[in-house]
Amino acid sequence: MSATLTTPHPKALSTLAPRERETLRHISAGRTYVQTARHMGLSTHTVDAYLRRIRAKLNITNTAELTRVAISLGL
Repeated sequence: MSATLTTPHPKALSTLAPRERETLRHISAGRTYVQTARHMGLSTHTVDAYLRRIRAKLNITNTAELTRVAISLGL
């Protein structure tokens, strides 16, 4: 059984706060939560909270799909 993945409309990015977009760019570039947190001057808990909100706003369930969507949207 294969699931059909959908790509959020590019305007969906406008629902993300600037720090959420920045977090998404770091994660989609292959950085870990720890690397992202260090680079942004945040705790890993904050990075995790941002990613949970991003997934909810874009209706994405996992990091692999999140990365695929970020790349497809040009992040």
